[in-house]
Amino acid sequence: MMAKRRIDSVIEHTTPPDGNVFLDIGFDADEAANLLVRADLMMMIEDIIQTRGLRQKDAATLFCVSQPRISDLLRGKIDAFTIDSLVNMLGRAGMRVAVTVTELPAEPALKAVDSVPEETAAAHA
Repeated sequence: MMAKRRIDSVIEHTTPPDGNVFLDIGFDADEAANLLVRADLMMMIEDIIQTRGLRQKDAATLFCVSQPRISDLLRGKIDAFTIDSLVNMLGRAGMRVAVTVTELPAEPALKAVDSVPEETAAAHA
């Protein structure tokens, strides 16, 4: 019998529930916001498919798309979908999509680096 291996890992950073994982992995703010909206809409559609117990073929009929489009959605191919197409799919399933716009919190001022600290300069001299 093979012994179980324990895998130790350290989580260095997690995105808070109200954060944007796309910002955390390096997308610019505009693209990250767009990706987050699309991801949320895709998850809503996936929830409808699961809750209603739909097969991909039946989901395709409900959402008026092809079965391969449903497959792409369930595999998380976010680049294959626009916000418009996802909103339309939700509407075909009898869902109303509401948009909420909020003001972004003020960004902390970036520190300008005017000079190299004395310790660093001395070490490189």
